[in-house]
Amino acid sequence: MARSIRNHLVLTRWLTQSKILGFNSSNSKRYLETLAYEEVRVSDTADKPYDSTVFLLHGLLGSARNWRSFARNLSSYLSANSSKEWRLVLVDLRNHGNSSGVQGLHPPNDLDNAAADLTNLVKSQGWDWPDVVIGHSLGGKIALQFGQSAAGGDYGALAIPKQLWVLDSVPGVVNPEDSSGEVERVLETLQSLPSPISSRRWLVEHMMKLGFSKSLSEWLGTNLKKSNDHEVWTFNIEGAVQMFNSYREKDYWPLLEHPPKGMEISIVQAENSDRWDARVVQRLEVLSKKERDVPEGKFSLHVLPKAGHWVHVDNPKGLLEIVAPRIASLK
Repeated sequence: MARSIRNHLVLTRWLTQSKILGFNSSNSKRYLETLAYEEVRVSDTADKPYDSTVFLLHGLLGSARNWRSFARNLSSYLSANSSKEWRLVLVDLRNHGNSSGVQGLHPPNDLDNAAADLTNLVKSQGWDWPDVVIGHSLGGKIALQFGQSAAGGDYGALAIPKQLWVLDSVPGVVNPEDSSGEVERVLETLQSLPSPISSRRWLVEHMMKLGFSKSLSEWLGTNLKKSNDHEVWTFNIEGAVQMFNSYREKDYWPLLEHPPKGMEISIVQAENSDRWDARVVQRLEVLSKKERDVPEGKFSLHVLPKAGHWVHVDNPKGLLEIVAPRIASLK
């Protein structure tokens, strides 16, 4: 049911496949409508029943596989430092990765539906609700939407996560004037490219000619997959653009100002990220020092040093040192 990999962790790829193909259920339509995902657990605990779950959500144009290395390190830490049995679920969001081929993830492609997809995945598998949701960039705001909807009773009384981690994601409305505009330029460029693409090498060279960095161009190239003699995207670009527009429009400041009882919301700001306006940072700092009423949850702000927006690549050790002990402390 699972296969071991060299660092003694288990990556259950077959589960991702089952969601796409509709295996393991008499009601295959139900499975065709759920997100693709992967599970990560330490190999010597993989056969034990787990009692706690972390959902990990990638960013725009990414996929679950981007977070495998970090997930393995987090899983190892929790195995060694927590009394609980943890598993990590790495989700491919709608229009991304293996979920881009899943039927039944109906529009609109906004954050509300992206969060509801997580709920449908939980219900379709008969799982308990996740204790922790970690989201990077676009995934960070989807985590906030999941927490907000859960606190509002949309998913049932037991759905409220204990911790939300928002990694380098601005919680309020994103003003285009406060942005470098790079994301918008990337999306516009991708929409204008021929489909299918002749080769990964062509894409990288073409993007660099347009003025994009080599690292960004090469990363985009990793999101191509072979189809006959050409390359096609692992994401649905039109759907991803719609999700990005929803990301820019959503405002979760009220949720941060009054976190629901029993929920701790933590934002990790990358020290060298270009996503942060000084006024936003100042507002977060004030909130992090605010004395809370007893019925309310908690909010905290963390700065990840020596890291740009790609927190799990630039400083994975530092990110683990911020996130892992707080998760391990959960009772």
